[in-house]
Amino acid sequence: MNNIKEIVVVSGKGGTGKTSVVGALASLLTNRVAADCDVDAANLHMILNPVVIEEKAFIGGKKATIDLSRCTGCGTCREVCRFQAISEGYVVDHRQCEGCGACYFLCPAGVVDFSSSYAGSCYICRDKYSAPLVYAELLPGEENSGKLVAMVRNEARSLAEKSGTPLVIVDGPPGIGCPVISSMTGVHVAVVVTEPTISGVHDLERIIDLAQFFKCKTAVVVNKGDVNPDYCKRIEEYSTTKGCTFLGVIPYEPRITEAQIRATTILDVAPDSPTSEIIRVIHKKLLTILEEL
Repeated sequence: MNNIKEIVVVSGKGGTGKTSVVGALASLLTNRVAADCDVDAANLHMILNPVVIEEKAFIGGKKATIDLSRCTGCGTCREVCRFQAISEGYVVDHRQCEGCGACYFLCPAGVVDFSSSYAGSCYICRDKYSAPLVYAELLPGEENSGKLVAMVRNEARSLAEKSGTPLVIVDGPPGIGCPVISSMTGVHVAVVVTEPTISGVHDLERIIDLAQFFKCKTAVVVNKGDVNPDYCKRIEEYSTTKGCTFLGVIPYEPRITEAQIRATTILDVAPDSPTSEIIRVIHKKLLTILEEL
C-alpha cells in the first residue's frame, strides 16, 4: 500500500506538551495507526491504554562478556576499560559497558565475546479506540541510537499496510538528534509543538530547519500560547516566513494536568473547553494538509 501518509509530531525540546497533543489527535483520527517513537521515555500508551498483542525483542549494540573458564586473569581488560565495567572477578556489568570493544580487541587470551545483546522490547498493541498502537521500551542504561525508533516505525507501517490503514501518526522524540532524524526521515508532515519562551523559539528554529532539510511539509502548534503573547506572535511570524503552516495556539489549560493524572486526553476530561475546541480545529487543518499532499 503506497499511499500511506505519515505524520510525526516533534518538538525541539522536551516538556512542550507534544504527547498530550498526539494523544488528543489520535483520539480524533479515524482509521489510523499510532506509533510512539520517544523510546527513551515512551508514555503515549499511558494515554491510549492499549492491550499488548505481541512483544518483539530489540537487539541493540554489542556488549562484552568474558569466558571465565578460559580467562588468565592478566588484568588487561580492566586496565583498558574506561567505564569501570569489569569487576575484579572479571565479570562485565552490562549496565556500565558502553560497547567500545577495547577489551575484546586487546585481550591477549582472546576470551572476550563481543556480540549484540537484548536491549529492549517493541510492543504491538490495540488501544482503547480499537486502533493499532506500536511503542517500545529500552532496558535501563541502554542507549537509543535510532535503531529502535526505526523498528517502531517499520512495525507501524507494516500494520498499516496489512490492514489497509491510510495514516500513521508518530509521537517523535524531543530534540534534533539521531532518534529524531530516524523518526522524521521519509514522513509527509512534521508537526512541531513549541511554547512561547526564549528556549522554545530557539529550539523551534532548529527543528524546522531539520524538518525542511528532509523536505517534510512542516506545521507549527504553540502550546500554552497565552502565557506570553509577544513570543507567540513572534513564533507565528517566524513560521510564516519559513513557509510553515501555522495550525493554532493552545491556551494554558490546568485541566490537562487532570487529564494526565487520569491517563486520558483533555477531550475526555473537558470536551467543551476552549482547548478541546482548538485541538479539533488543528485536527481539521491537518486533514486538509493531508488531502492536499
